Amino acid sequence: MRTTCLPKQINFCVLAGRHQDWLKFDHFKANIREALEKLNDLVDESDPDLDLPNIVHAFQTAERAREEHPELEWLHLTGLIHDLGKVMAFYGEPQWAVVGDTFPVGCQWGESIVYREDSFDENVDGANPKYNTKNGMYKPKCGLAGLTMSWGHDEFLYRVLVHNKSTLPEQALQMIRYHSFYP
Repeated sequence: MRTTCLPKQINFCVLAGRHQDWLKFDHFKANIREALEKLNDLVDESDPDLDLPNIVHAFQTAERAREEHPELEWLHLTGLIHDLGKVMAFYGEPQWAVVGDTFPVGCQWGESIVYREDSFDENVDGANPKYNTKNGMYKPKCGLAGLTMSWGHDEFLYRVLVHNKSTLPEQALQMIRYHSFYP
């Protein structure tokens, strides 16, 4: 798990490559059911408490959302699909670039990042003084939408949904995009 969670590989250069490769949306084409079935074969290495296929987690999340908020059908669907971006792991993307926590790049790394104390020792962005302040390259109070986040399944699925003109409410899209971000 520790190797999977180490974000040392995620820097601006790597991020640009991931965007260039994955945001052409040409790796995988499926409906929701097919994508969920694909997750039957994936165990998330970053989650030491869960050794079940991700499809089980998807249905558990959707069911819990239904129990807690029966009136919010969009939330049930959001719970069901929230991890579908993990299909990237089947198309050459290493788990460190798919699963685990996400964080803003281009600024000082937050204390809440898993293994923060030594995770970034080899990250080239650490040598850039522009990125090593609290705000880094960002204006104060720019908001989440003003940040560039590290790459992972959350950002990928968010981009897929926007690209395909999803009718989910903006709240659902933001839940998907930031569900692995712990500030």
